[in-house]
Amino acid sequence: MNEKFTLCWNDLPGAPENGCLLARLDDIVDGGARLLSLGSGAASFGVILLRSGDSVLAYVNRCAHFGVPLASKVEHLYLKPHESLTCSVHYARYRWSDGACAGGECEGVGLLPIPVQVDAQGCITIAPA
Repeated sequence: MNEKFTLCWNDLPGAPENGCLLARLDDIVDGGARLLSLGSGAASFGVILLRSGDSVLAYVNRCAHFGVPLASKVEHLYLKPHESLTCSVHYARYRWSDGACAGGECEGVGLLPIPVQVDAQGCITIAPA
């Protein structure tokens, strides 16, 4: 069965609760990313935040091709701002806008999106599902 259709971000161990504060909009440059590790040890949950203007997209920091983090540090995350991000391990490339595979060994699968919202004070939180 294709994981793309059966697995949701909040099915993963350590997934944060709705309303969890992730960052502030000012913490991320426009066209940039921020990597977060929520929790610790085996229960750690990795998040990638991508900023486009006043909007933020979030994905689980987990390569759909191999199940490892796309990067452990933001400087190792290969970004083409507002267009794509590439796994630093096997170079699977994903579209910025929806996390779908855009090249490499990830055909038919994509990143797991996390619903987020940005409030009037610029706080980025997990949005209700």
